[in-house]
Amino acid sequence: MASRGVVTEGIQALSKELLGYEIEKDELRLMPYVQYVMMNEQKLDPAKCNEEERKILSKWREKGYIEGGAAGLSITKEFWDILCEILFASYVDCGN
Repeated sequence: MASRGVVTEGIQALSKELLGYEIEKDELRLMPYVQYVMMNEQKLDPAKCNEEERKILSKWREKGYIEGGAAGLSITKEFWDILCEILFASYVDCGN
């Protein structure tokens, strides 16, 4: 069984299928935070995002997956479904 939250070959293949590219560790680790934010206050806390995470958020904005940030975050249904699928595979199923 793979460890939780690890970017395995399976996670890279899944992200390539769903997003069109292979994600890295920082992107995978940002996904649960974005999911939490959307289910709760729907506002990013800038103090909780480092420079690399800000770059990832910018990439997601450019792709049209998210809008906004600290003043209010919105997410597309398509990207929400992708987040959930990747998070399930990497944190819940863990290669089972």
